[in-house]
Amino acid sequence: MSNRLSDATSPYLLQHAENPVEWWPWGEEAFTEARRRDVPVLISVGYAACHWCHVMAHESFEDAETARLMNALFVNVKVDREERPDVDAVYMEATQAMTGQGGWPMTVFATPDGAPFYCGTYFPRDHFRRLLEGVATAWRDQRGELTDQGQRVVDALGGPRTLRSAPPPTAERLDAAVRALVREYDHANGGFGTEPKFPPSMLLSFLTAQHERTLPLQGGDGPAPAGRMAWGTALAMARGGMYDQLGGGFARYSVDRAWVVPHFEKMLYDNALLVRAYARMARRPLVPGEEGPAESADRAFMSRIAQETADWMVRDLRTPEGGFASSLDADSEGEEGTYYVWTPERLREALGPDDAGFAARVFGVTEEGTFERGTSVLQLREPPADTARYERVRQALLNVRGEREAPARDDKVVASWNGLAVSGLAEAGALLDRPDLVAAARSAADLLLDLHVRDGRLVRVSRDGRAGPGTGVLEDYANVAEGLLVLHGVTGRAAYVHEAGRLLETVLDRFGDGDGGFYDTADDAERLFSRPQDPTDNVTPSGRSAAASALLAYAALTGSERHRAAAEGALALVPVLAEKAPRFAGWGLAVGEALLSGPRAVAVVGEPGDPAAEELVRTALRSAPLGTVLSRGDGREDGGVPLLRGRAPIRGRATAYVCEGFTCKLPVTSPEELAEQLTRS
Repeated sequence: MSNRLSDATSPYLLQHAENPVEWWPWGEEAFTEARRRDVPVLISVGYAACHWCHVMAHESFEDAETARLMNALFVNVKVDREERPDVDAVYMEATQAMTGQGGWPMTVFATPDGAPFYCGTYFPRDHFRRLLEGVATAWRDQRGELTDQGQRVVDALGGPRTLRSAPPPTAERLDAAVRALVREYDHANGGFGTEPKFPPSMLLSFLTAQHERTLPLQGGDGPAPAGRMAWGTALAMARGGMYDQLGGGFARYSVDRAWVVPHFEKMLYDNALLVRAYARMARRPLVPGEEGPAESADRAFMSRIAQETADWMVRDLRTPEGGFASSLDADSEGEEGTYYVWTPERLREALGPDDAGFAARVFGVTEEGTFERGTSVLQLREPPADTARYERVRQALLNVRGEREAPARDDKVVASWNGLAVSGLAEAGALLDRPDLVAAARSAADLLLDLHVRDGRLVRVSRDGRAGPGTGVLEDYANVAEGLLVLHGVTGRAAYVHEAGRLLETVLDRFGDGDGGFYDTADDAERLFSRPQDPTDNVTPSGRSAAASALLAYAALTGSERHRAAAEGALALVPVLAEKAPRFAGWGLAVGEALLSGPRAVAVVGEPGDPAAEELVRTALRSAPLGTVLSRGDGREDGGVPLLRGRAPIRGRATAYVCEGFTCKLPVTSPEELAEQLTRS
């Protein structure tokens, strides 16, 4: 028996390195072996934090008899979907086409040439054994039918794609998307649709931007629909069990409509996007005019959630090399959620009777339980009046929880998700006056540039300071480039702009589809049976939307018409998606708002560390339309950044220049003047 996963960089693959299954990593060697043995290939795709992946592993892949069948009848290939999103994408499309649904673990039976002929997801052990024997029998007795089925799938999914596009989104189209979202909004609980509910992080950014753009047009005293949906959803998620009330950070999704019971895995990408969204919502009042106490408290709450989530990322996901790990598992002690749930008895043991009663009321812990077996997920039913007692109790519970067996961490560093973390931490750190968060963003960016960039090309993953096998896909290039551009805006380091430009040059040269859009893989990447090209924003921005965002920002900083035209071409599909399924176009819609605003660009020049310059940066972040591009310089050298060229401090004072298309307003030196320029229509 030979299991070939022991040298993998993927923690998911390493979880299976001791299985009795003779696993192969993805690669031509596995398919060559299948051709030599004349057997099908069984491709099993999952990821380290996946609960049902663990269940199938325990039931089947660790079972000697099941492994014996797999080894005798198939060549077995294990794939980490986070390390090889291209492999996951093409086989997931096949799975959805064959079964009408998808998910992980994904189980695919394919010919030795990689053509899928039978697909599914999780199978219980007895069902899985029968399936193994049935597929092997069909391969022996009905091979022609199976290979024909596989070829039909390849022909159907591997042909050229026709994606109907339209002009870039207009104000009317963006406003129509909001009206469509109103029809899907859960007015009772926040969020969109029914259970399970995923955090709509990108829609929060779009709705916030649309609300702020239309504020001057709104009548009455209450918030318009976009603002109401954004704030209602953000507050409901953060007060529910989706949010870790003790340690910060959001779970991957809620299994119910009311955000009470989460699926407990915690992903870097969710939290990176939500840090940015909550920090942005904390910027200014929801309703224009004088801010009331309740709204002020809600804004302070948004700021708190942004900072606690960022602190969780830095505390629990940061790697020794300065990057951010991918996720925390849902399971510990062999069960889902054990680390996070409480009972009244456990509260009493941790706090004593008086504080336990207080905690039970505040966090909604009952004898019946909100999770299972009398256990409760902590929620924040209402903001406590005694904040000092609340913080003391919260810290005490966090300390007690720290003695439990913690969920496992998938500590591979994914370039794309670290790019999202750089953007979120840099923007939130500057906006909320948290220089430590900016420093964490800078460390992650430097790791990406030092370890993940090879000869101008990106490596998707690394672990323990060692680069992994997967090459970068479109989302890696785009999200890393955007992170570098945001980081330049708050640190003034010009090198980040130039590095972003090199990555975006690869995007334009290697990923274009010839029709204004982009493929998800480069033209020189490994050839699969189809070349993935998914334009929808799901739990992360699609590669296409992420590319549009980074290209648009780079164009605003440099004046490059080539990059702006490419951004507009990438956005041309957004109106079509928004018309049919606006929930799956959130980042594209947010970038559409940035395009509609210009985007504006603000150059702040002043000595490094000058408090007046830093206050101008914060004012720009607070007051400018979302999507505004920021550049920071010392006023002496422009570092090769065109937006900084010729910008100098006025009378030795830190100065801000508000520009659009390199036409600038009069320079200003006070935060009040800058805010007025940025908010004036």
